[in-house]
Amino acid sequence: MEEDKRSKFAIDLTPLKKYPDFRNLWASGLITYLGSMITYVAVPFQIKEMTNSYIAVGISGVVEIVPLILFGLYGGVLADYVDRKKMIWATEFASLVLVAILLVNAISPNPNLILIYVVIGLFAAVNGLQRPSADAILPRLVGHADLPAASALMSLRWQLGVIIGPTIGGVLIATFSVSVGYIADIATFFISLAFLMRVKNVPANPEAQKPSLAGLIEGVRYAFSRQDLMGTYLVDLAAMFFAMPIALFPFWADQLGAPWALGLLYAAGTVGSVAVTLTSGWTRTYRFHGRAVIWAAIGWGAAIAFAGLSNSLILVLLFLAMAGAADMVSALFRGVIWNQTIPDGYRGRLAGIELLSYSIGPLAGQMRAASMAAVTTLNFSVTFGGVLCIVSVAILALCLPKLRKYDSETNEYAVEMRRIRAEDEK
Repeated sequence: MEEDKRSKFAIDLTPLKKYPDFRNLWASGLITYLGSMITYVAVPFQIKEMTNSYIAVGISGVVEIVPLILFGLYGGVLADYVDRKKMIWATEFASLVLVAILLVNAISPNPNLILIYVVIGLFAAVNGLQRPSADAILPRLVGHADLPAASALMSLRWQLGVIIGPTIGGVLIATFSVSVGYIADIATFFISLAFLMRVKNVPANPEAQKPSLAGLIEGVRYAFSRQDLMGTYLVDLAAMFFAMPIALFPFWADQLGAPWALGLLYAAGTVGSVAVTLTSGWTRTYRFHGRAVIWAAIGWGAAIAFAGLSNSLILVLLFLAMAGAADMVSALFRGVIWNQTIPDGYRGRLAGIELLSYSIGPLAGQMRAASMAAVTTLNFSVTFGGVLCIVSVAILALCLPKLRKYDSETNEYAVEMRRIRAEDEK
């Protein structure tokens, strides 16, 4: 009986054992996330050291928004037309080149702030091109019934990178320099690319149309035709816009009297996420995905609000971990809704829209948090943002009954996709 309980909650490793291509994709992403999170810590730290300005750090998020929107949507269209594996490989290589530019800038006698912003914008463009293919490739590598487990494993991959990467980055930056952090990131890209080479090609659907504005509009119309999908986008967008305090972390560490803990602030949320992921076995049988997304987003806002009320490093880290746990519950069920209900012919374009929903909110939210902290206080900005998150998500839940009542056993799109995949897998 005790063993049955453990298996009910333990993360399902079946996709890693069963699908070699998924295993190589997973390993590639883990390595690249480790390095990318070092750069994720290094860039705002470098800007803070150069300017000592809330606004300057906040701008680093703002400059990503436009390229992410444009290239995220275009990347979604491409993901339905090109080989998704090749797109991931090409954009990984482009990211390697961009980190090399940051390294050259960092070791120059007078690092250029504008160049950093330009590279950040280019990173957003490359990310916009890559993520739709990276998200859309999953149903082509894993069987339908294994998608919830695969989604949890993909989340675990990201979480391990987010926990370990910032911690390593903080040590490298504090012990050596920002440039050493960039060098470490470059090294991880070479390993990531080697694993990607072992993943099979994933060509486009034979019926896929050439990339066009009409194709993009068709994908947007499909998204708007489904209130359950739009609900997942809007709830996450609201939660991240109002309650994303990452831009404040370099200043928050100083305010708490623990500049050495900067990496811990970045990693704390992911510790909570990992705890949820490692016990995510229950998600295989839980049917009410929309309800889980809504309550998890409210929990995220509440935890962020409490973090802002505290001046204790331990309590701040605890509440950030709780926020990360809530966000992970939301992410798991949003991912399952997307992967189990969207037809393959739309998967790339919808992945582009999903990228915008979970990326624009945090980027714009960083500027909101930084601007409010500049005119009030850091703690007020964090707590008020958490409260606004709770209110906005509650309003959306009232206005989106199809998301609120989503049941994976009865939802018409989930039932149809289950039928199609069953026929394909015969």
